[in-house]
This record gives sequence, C-alpha cells and structure tokens, in this order.
Amino acid sequence: MLAKEIRSKFISYFEERGHKYVPSAPMVLKNDPTLMFTNAGMNQFKDLFLGNAKADYTRAVNSQKCLRVSGKHNDLEEVGIDTYHHTMFEMLGNWSFGDYFKKEAIQWAWELLTDVYKLPKDRLYVTVFEGDESEGLKFDQEAFDFWRSYVDESRILNGNKKDNFWEMGDTGPCGPCSEIHIDLRTEDEIARVPGKELVNNDHPQVVEIWNLVFMQFDRKADGRLESLPAQHIDTGMGFERLAMALQGKKSNYDTDVFTPLIDKVAQSAGVKYGEKKETDIAIRVIVDHIRAISFAIADGQLPSYNKAGYVIRRILRRAVRYGYTFLNFNSPFLYQLVDVLADQYKGFFDELDSQRELIAKVIKEEENSFLRTLDNGLKRLEQIKERLVSQNETTINGREVFELYDTYGFPVDLTALIARENGFQIDEPGFQQAMAEQKNRSKADAASEKGDWTELLPDVKVEFVGYDHEEAESRIIKYREIKEKKRTVFQIVLDKTPFYGESGGQVGDTGVIKSQEETIKILDTQKENDLIVHFTDKLPVNPAAVFHARIDKKRRALIKFNHSATHLLHAALREVLGHHVQQKGSLVSDSVLRFDFSHFSKVEPEQIEQIEQIVNEKIRENIRLNEKRSVPIEEAKSMGAMALFGEKYGDFVRVITFNPDYSVELCGGTHVEATGQIGLFKIVSESAVAAGVRRIEAYTGPKAFEYVQDQEKELKLVKELLKNPKDLTKAIASLLDEQKKLTKEIESLHARQGAEVKRNLLQKVEAKKGINVLIEQIDIPSADALKKLSFELKNEVDNLLAILAANVSGSPQISVVISENLVKEKSLNAGQLVRELAREIKGGGGGQPFFATAGGKDITGLERVVTRATEMLESFA
Repeated sequence: MLAKEIRSKFISYFEERGHKYVPSAPMVLKNDPTLMFTNAGMNQFKDLFLGNAKADYTRAVNSQKCLRVSGKHNDLEEVGIDTYHHTMFEMLGNWSFGDYFKKEAIQWAWELLTDVYKLPKDRLYVTVFEGDESEGLKFDQEAFDFWRSYVDESRILNGNKKDNFWEMGDTGPCGPCSEIHIDLRTEDEIARVPGKELVNNDHPQVVEIWNLVFMQFDRKADGRLESLPAQHIDTGMGFERLAMALQGKKSNYDTDVFTPLIDKVAQSAGVKYGEKKETDIAIRVIVDHIRAISFAIADGQLPSYNKAGYVIRRILRRAVRYGYTFLNFNSPFLYQLVDVLADQYKGFFDELDSQRELIAKVIKEEENSFLRTLDNGLKRLEQIKERLVSQNETTINGREVFELYDTYGFPVDLTALIARENGFQIDEPGFQQAMAEQKNRSKADAASEKGDWTELLPDVKVEFVGYDHEEAESRIIKYREIKEKKRTVFQIVLDKTPFYGESGGQVGDTGVIKSQEETIKILDTQKENDLIVHFTDKLPVNPAAVFHARIDKKRRALIKFNHSATHLLHAALREVLGHHVQQKGSLVSDSVLRFDFSHFSKVEPEQIEQIEQIVNEKIRENIRLNEKRSVPIEEAKSMGAMALFGEKYGDFVRVITFNPDYSVELCGGTHVEATGQIGLFKIVSESAVAAGVRRIEAYTGPKAFEYVQDQEKELKLVKELLKNPKDLTKAIASLLDEQKKLTKEIESLHARQGAEVKRNLLQKVEAKKGINVLIEQIDIPSADALKKLSFELKNEVDNLLAILAANVSGSPQISVVISENLVKEKSLNAGQLVRELAREIKGGGGGQPFFATAGGKDITGLERVVTRATEMLESFA
C-alpha cells in the first residue's frame, strides 16, 4: 500500500464516523508562547481542550505536519543514527472534544489497524497507564477493560508515567494514554525473544505506531493536575512508522515516503544506500532534514539567527555537515531535493509545489554560506594544529572544540575524526563543560516563571470588540503573574476587550483599564492561542470590579495607517513586479511598516518609484474599506482573496477589500475606513532578507511627512555647504572627481615614503646564526602600507625574521614576518611572537606562522617592543 493511499484511508475511515477533516496547521507556531513548533496534532486544538474556545464540531481528523527539535520533545540527535526517529513527520490523528472517550477510541483504532489495514493481530501489543502514587494517579482499569475485548491479556502491558502519561509541555492539557506497538521482526527472532520484552526498549523493529491519549487533566505551573472542563480524545499515529509496517519494511527510510529522496542523494553522491554505515547515516540525515527545512520555509519560517529561524538553520547545517563529511558534497546539494519532495506531496501539501522555487533558492543560499563557514572552520582547525605542534601538545582543549562547534558548526565527532587523522585527541569533558555553561547562560537569559491563572469568571468567553469600538465596559476573567529576569509583569484576560492582541504582523494595542478605585496601564496586548492577554505592571486592587477599557486611540490610528498601507503595497508590488510576489512576513507598528515578500532580484529604483506612485494614487482615490466578517473560506477564495502561506485559517474568515479590482485579502487586523486617511506613503528602504525574499520598510501619515521634511532640510543644508550651486548634481560630481585626484596623489606619496622606509630597513638587516634579522621601530601611514612593506621585505630577503614596531598615524601596531623555511626548520611562529610582544603596547593580535600582526593602545610601548623582541631573539637565534 503506497503512502498516499495509507493517508487517504485513515482520513476516510474517520470521516465515515462523523469526524470533520481539518487541514494541517502550519508547522511554525505564531500565537503560542509555550511552543516554538507544532510538535503534535493536538496543538491547534489546545484551546478546545482547555475550554478557552468552542469548536463548530465535536470530532476531527487530520494529518498534521510536526517538528520535534526543541523543548520537551527533541529527537534531533537520534535522527539518522536510528531508522525510526525524525525531525519533521506527519501525525495522523482523530479527536473528540467532549464527545466519545476511551471505548470508541480503542474500538476504532483496533478496527482500523486490523480490519482496514490488515495488520496481523499477533504482532500488536498495547500498553495502559500503570498509575503513579506520587501524583495520586490510579491504574487505568477502564482502558484495560476495553482492550480486553480485542486483545489477549498477555499482550496488554503496563506502562509507566514516562511512556503512558502524555504531556504536551511543562504546562497544559495532558492525560493517561494507551500506546499500540508492532513487532516487525522475523518469526525466528520472535521465537527467541518475545515482543513484550522489547516494547518501549528502543528496538528498531518493535516500535510504537499509535498513541491514544485520554485528555482529562491540565498541568498547572506549580505542577498540580486539575481536571479539564470535559474529557477529550487526542490520538497520534506516526505516518512514517505506519507506512513501514504496512509496506513490510524494517526501516521508515525503506518506505516510499523516503526512497525517492534516498535514490536522488545516493545517485548524486555516487554511493549505494545500504552498503556502508557512515554513508547510510548521512543519507538518512539529509532526506529527513530536507523535509523539515522545506516545510518550515513553506510555512513562512526562514533560516535565521533567532528562535525558530535558528532551529531551522541548525537542522539545515546538520544536513550539510553530514553531506560534506561523509558524501563529499563540497558544493550545494540539498536544494536539488526540493523538486523531488514537492512532487511527492503534490495534491495534499501543495504549499511545497507552490513555493518550490523560493524554497530551493533559500536553501541554496544557506548552503553556500555554511560551506564557506566550514572552510573557515578548517582553517581555524589548522591554526590549532600548528599551535599544538609548536607546544608539543596532543590534545585540543575543550574550549577550542566548543569554538569549532559553536562558531563554525563542527560537530564533536567531526573534530574528533580530523584530530585522530592528525595524531591528536580532543578534550571531550572540557567541551561538555563549555556546552553546559552556554546552556546555563541561555536558560538564565530566557528565564521566566509563570504563575497559574487565578480564575474569576471561569465559564465566560473572551469577546473582541475592537473592530467597532475603542472602549468597552469589561470584567476580568482571569489573571496571573510572570516573573522575568529583570521585572515582574501581570497578564489579565478581559471578558470584553477593544484591545487588539499582536498577530498577523500587527503589534498589540496599549491603553488603560479604569475602575472607580484606580487606573491601570495596559503595556501590551498579545494573543495566546485564542486568548487575548493584556500585560500590566500591577494588578488591580479589586480584580472583581467593573473596568472601563480604553485603547490608545492615537496610536491605534497610526497602526491602522500602516496596516492598510501594507495591503495597498502588496497589490502594487504584484502589479509592478509580477504575480509571483507573495507576502512572507510583516511588521505593522505605530511608527513603521515592514513588508517581506518573495522576489528573486533587487527592486530597482525606478520600480520603487512606480510602486510608491501607485500606492499614493490609491490613497488619493480615498477608497472606502469593504470589510466582510464570517465569510466561508471557500467563498472568500472565490472572491480572489489572498491567503498567506504559514497562516492558519478557520472555516470562516474576515475579508478586507480596497476596491475588488485592486486589493482583496484575508486579514484579522485593524484598518482605516478609507484610504485617504493614510495621507502619505513613503518607502525608506529596500533590502534582501534571504535568497528570494526582499524587504521594504516604509512610513505613512505624519511619520512619512516628517521624513520628507527631514530630507528637504538635509538637501537644503548640502546646498548651503556647497554655496547654493545651480546644478547640485554637477557640483557634487566635481567634488568627487577632485577627491579621487587627491586620493591618488596621497597614495603615490605613501608609496614613495614606503620605498624610502624599505631602502633604509634593508640596510639594517643583520645575519645571526643563519637567520637574517630585522627589528626596527618605524613610522608608516597605514596598516595596509605596513603589511605591504612586510611582504616586500620577505620577498627580497632570504631566511628573514622581521619585527616592525610601527607608529601608524598615531596608533601602535606590530608586524612579524618570517620566511616559510624558517617556520619549518627553526619552529618559529609569527603568531606566538606577536601575541607576546603585543603586551608591551597593551593590545593583542595573531595570524599565521609566517605572518602576524597586533594592535594596541599604548604608543609609548613601541620602544619596549623593540627591546623585548631583541631579548627574545637572543634566546633562540
């Protein structure tokens, strides 16, 4: 049974039993501060479990894209080493929201696996939660009794809290679970060791394929378990493992989920998969990681140095490292797999097909960048080796191993491999200590302690009225305290709020809530799943009071100018650059708008001018806002509304239109009533974010007018400095020509000075024990001139050791240059010498064994450099 059919049968089976098919949520989470990535199918239903929201359906089925590379569920280091862990995977799941519970979940799971998929019953084992006295949790007798109707008691195993009590994170919905495991070994292997002894023991052919979670608790911040408002079912089946079982394979990677990718990588590398352990691991790492990287980029997350982007970059670099080290891929190769992947998922996850060109370009650029970093790392490793040789040492210290890991992306095993090949070893305990110190620093920087919610109105839901009202009479539903590293803040949830919670690129509102007793400032507003959370620096004296909630109206108006302008800008970009342009991110604040979009080249100045003209024309047309709420998603799409990749849309959406022939978008943000309110639109920068992604920053309204005024003032000042020439451009061009002429004259003068200095120095070279020695204090105009002089001396004098203490336009610098033959024959090292001498000028430096430089702060130390260098030379010359 092919993978596509396996997925289709699962969804159809539960649809026939009243489950609504819900498309996969984006893999990268935006409105959940407790998670960076979707790590389970239940993430998008979290608020339904907590009772914060109500679904239009009580049963659901889907295939969810998941990523487990951070936090509680982190499988990254196992990926590729074994054959059944993955970074990105599909989770097939069915859910009940307060509808059916254990009986139906168990019945349907068994029926689907054995009657529909025809898996052999004598190869299946199930587990039930054995209880946990420390938490007051009892043995799950109910699940055990239901399982007995289908499975022999000898195949029902007890599971501990680690394996059979599922928790999404440190806090949140959780509950006991039943896992279904399958034994895929041969009959002879089964006869020797019963499968029940290998369940949950990391055997590659005795694996869990389905987990039925009986969601009934909420884990609080203080560790307590509270019962949820209703009992729910949350199941998750690993699609890749199920395919392995149904296709009779011994590894997930042998299924048609991965074989097209494996064949492509093996062919490109000129190896055969299945013949050599090292290359097999590398291929598995690559084909796993390319899925995670591609789906993340398709969902709007570009590789970067921050948060989720850093995780994606780390996964990408891990794949490149394995290809570079074990498959001899010395040029970009990952990007070539995007077409294979997009073709595989066409018809189900079409976001890969729609964005394949962008995904490939981003990956290729990241590969090029990291391959350069790897080359630099090898050079750094060469420097470390030279130091070890010169100091007769054999161990690369832990700090240097960590530097290679952290700065250059070298895994420990790669550094250890290169070290062994050169007769060295690594200080692994020292590396682990450096790693632990970094983790502790990161934890300290990110540390925040969230208290549990204090519930005042537990059954009341949040109503957002901010589209129509800027003020509202409100009551507090719940509140909590958050202790951060440098401050304590409080979070408040109101039953009725005009405050917009940050989402869709638009920042959150600020303002006040006021009771008869006091006024409290709202510092920020965020969305946490479906909750709108207000941040304050103190709690009300009387939290049960009635509050008058009022946003900062002036700030909101500026935000609306910028948000509506992004819609006008998006349409103008597509008109000028082409319909390939898609929004890839935005920031809409009261001071600036930032708009990221897909485009494969720099936006030329004349195109910027054209885009500005179009947007300002639409502003002058004073187009009325046409806002429609609760529009069925399919109807919205038929209207031509643009949906963004990486955003999760429900069955009903809000459509924002500024002229149906110009701009129609799905959007949850706040907007002007007519475009004329924006006043003015001015682009202030255009730049690259990543390969295939550009960024425009712009101002609107008063900020745009202020920017234009500042530009005029600066232009006027320039004219005055140039004594108000009639033709400003011509006057500046004349100045630049004169500057070029003077620069050439200065360079010529410096060259003559350098030649004179060199002639004098050549006369001062002294022969000492087979070494031509030059130690002098000089004046020279620039660092480049000092370097040029040093190399010219080395080229003209054999067996040279030259140490120059230079006054470079008032700054002390040292240059040490040594002939290559002396480096080898006399074990001389310019880097070591310059580091020692730099102390005399209160500085530091380094370089290669044959050439090194240093700078410092103390110009008076140059004489001491000459003295110290002479003393050092006497000791070995």
